[in-house]
Order: sequence, then structure tokens, then C-alpha cells
Amino acid sequence: MTREVDLFVIGAGSGGVRAARIAAGHGASVMIAEEFRFGGTCVIRGCVPKKLLVLASRFADAFDEARSFGWQLDAPRFDWATLREAKEREISRLEGIYRRNLENARVEAVASRATLAGPDTVRIETTGEIIRAGRILIATGGTPFRPDIPGAELAVTSNEIFDLPALPASIVIEGGGFIAVEFGCLLARLGVKVCVVYRGTQIMRGFDDDLREHLASAMRAHGIEILTQTELKAIERKEDGYRVALSSGESRDTGLVMLATGRLPKTDGLGLEAAGVATGAKGAITVTPDSRTNVPTIWAVGDVTNRLALTPIAIREGHAFADTEFGGKPWTCDHHDVPAAVFSTPEIGTVGLTETHARERHGAIAIYRSTFRPMHNVLSDAPERMLMKLVVDVATDRVLGVHICGPDAAEMVQVAGIAIKMGATKAQFDATVALHPSAAEELVTMRTPVT
Repeated sequence: MTREVDLFVIGAGSGGVRAARIAAGHGASVMIAEEFRFGGTCVIRGCVPKKLLVLASRFADAFDEARSFGWQLDAPRFDWATLREAKEREISRLEGIYRRNLENARVEAVASRATLAGPDTVRIETTGEIIRAGRILIATGGTPFRPDIPGAELAVTSNEIFDLPALPASIVIEGGGFIAVEFGCLLARLGVKVCVVYRGTQIMRGFDDDLREHLASAMRAHGIEILTQTELKAIERKEDGYRVALSSGESRDTGLVMLATGRLPKTDGLGLEAAGVATGAKGAITVTPDSRTNVPTIWAVGDVTNRLALTPIAIREGHAFADTEFGGKPWTCDHHDVPAAVFSTPEIGTVGLTETHARERHGAIAIYRSTFRPMHNVLSDAPERMLMKLVVDVATDRVLGVHICGPDAAEMVQVAGIAIKMGATKAQFDATVALHPSAAEELVTMRTPVT
């Protein structure tokens, strides 16, 4: 017999789990299915394990700087296997928390792939069981994109990079976004010779141009090679590694190749056609602002919709869906002025409009910009400088964007995001007493616009 539930969630990542728990809390009967590991990309092979690797890599800089502050250190030695195993223990711990939270919320969790069998039915692939659901939520996330080039299958992606048996002596990374620069920076500090290959004119497309230039300069200063306007054309296995052919006509020998060329919504084989669910570019599920698909019984949240691929956004979209559909408290996730961080070294924190977008939308704007050596560099030979930038609307004095590149940029921009969301003005930034000595004080002490 076909069982029935109020809600069936396909995908137990951050967005799906939040929706399931909240809906169950409102009294709904809920089932959730996950084919890999509970927790999704962020917890299992995304932002959490990646941040752990970033933190590990930054000890390399800290050891060098410590000597300038009087510490006498023996030559430090890094062991990849120790870090890899510690990372695995942590994500296993987090996965256990996700499972217990679902159990405590009385959500029935199924470790299986699930597909749509119709507009109101789901098939559990491991058993063939058909579940009828009053509402279905798709939260399957994304998957790495592999370009169609000879030898693409020889490269690793962000799925496999965390579990390498050993670190290579060198790596070629194709891509210029979050994943490429984050792994490029952390691997370089773990002793890997890094070459980043990107087809555009500058890395980090879509970010403020000053941030892009500042980060690229800092990466090169650390010995990372960045080849722009260049693509991988082929990958060939060699006895001691790989040879990559570049669009420039050159070739490079390397110990490993990583493809960080973006992620696609994970919709293949999901049964969308059987249910009549419409998709758009890159296979993304088409949704309205309240996450509804064109099928009245089906919703979708998170990366599978290709709106704003950030874990906190998926969580809010899932929460809004559950409150609206089961709690009688309708609301939608706001995708504007969302803080974002890139955990490169130096890291980026950004919220609001870039200078380019502000000029397009507001016309007359004022730019406040400052570069300086962060305090922990002043006693060392470290060349790294910090960048802070404010984008201000001349007509209203409202601060439209805050852009930071340097230590703790992500921590600072989370707080700055509150001010941006509240519509704070430059005069209100100026009226805030500076906290000295701190890097963050620069946000409230810049007085003279550069443009």
C-alpha cells in the first residue's frame, strides 16, 4: 500500500533539513530522503571541511610571523593524513547532529535516493516504495561541473579534493571563483605549487574590481601562478602525474588537476519530467520568490534553483516554505544585501553593491578606500596589505556597499551587513566611535572620498 505524508523532502542538506524540522514542528507528518550523507554539500564536502583546511593552512603564515614577535620555533612539519582524519571526525560528528535533530523533530529519515514518480508521489529507489505527499520539496543542491574536454575524468573536483591519499607536489586548478581561489590559497600554504587557470580577464568575476585586483596581487605575492584568459584544453595521464594542454598552446606537467569550473543544479534523473516540473538555464528548477514551481504540489529551495548559492540562503528559503505552508506564517527569503565571504588568504568579506553596479543603478556615488598593513604584519616582513572600501550614494548618503580584503574580513562584514540592511548612511558610520587599535576602525574613519 502507498503511504501518505503531508511533506516529502528530497535532499537532506541545510535547506531540506531546516524545512523538514520546521514543518514537523508545525504538526506536519514529514519524510526526508538523502542518497549520500545527511548535512549536504556545506557540511560534508563544502564550506565546513573547507574552512577547517583554510584554518590549518594559515598556521604556515602564523609560524613565520611568530618569529618576528620573539617566538623561537623549530621547523614546523605538516601532516596531511592527520588533518584529513580530523576533518572526517568533525563532519561525521555534524552528520550525527543532523540525523538526531531530524529524529528529535519526529521526521522520518530515509537513507536512499528518491525521485519524483508524479506531481504528488515519490519513489524510494532502494525499496521501490511509493510515497504520496500533500507537498513535495526538492532540495538536492548542486554538483560540480566538468567541462567537455579530453581527459576531464582524470581531474578531481571539490567533491574529491578533501580525501586525497596524499597532497601532490603541484596542482593546476581551472576556475576563478570561490572554490578555485580558496583551494589555491590553502594548498599553496600547505606546500603545494599552485597554478590557477582562468578564462576571464581577472579572477572572482562579479565581485568588486578593487577586491579582485587586491586578492590576485596577494596570491601572486605568495607564489601562486594565475594564468588569465586561458583554458584547459586536455588532460593526459603521465607516469608521475598529468600533462595539461592550455589554450595558449603551452602545456604543463603537474601532480594533480582540479576542476573548479562552477556547480550545476543537481536535477539529472530526479524525475522532473514525470511530474511536469519546469527547468531553466543549467537545469535549475524554475521557482517563484516563495519557492513554488509550476506544479502546485512541488516546491524547491537552495542551490537546485540556482538563485543565490549560499547555505544560509537555502536555510532561510526552507524555513520560509515551512512557515508559509504549514505554520500559517507566510514570508519569503530576501535575497538582497546578503553578506558573503571568500575564505581565500587574504580573505574577502563583502555586502551590498559593487562600485560598478552602484554606478549603473545610482549614478553619482562616492568611493572611500584605504589600504594599510594589518597590525600583525608590522613587525614582520609580510608584504600583505589590507583593503577596505565603502560605496556611498551621493544623493542619499546611504552606504550601498562594504568591501574588505584582509584578516577577519568575513567576521567584520557580517556586522557591517546589519548596517547595510538597515540603510545606514556614511554620516552614521562617521558618527560611530572607532575601536582602536583594530583594523575594523578604518570603516568609520575614512573621511575623504577618492572619487
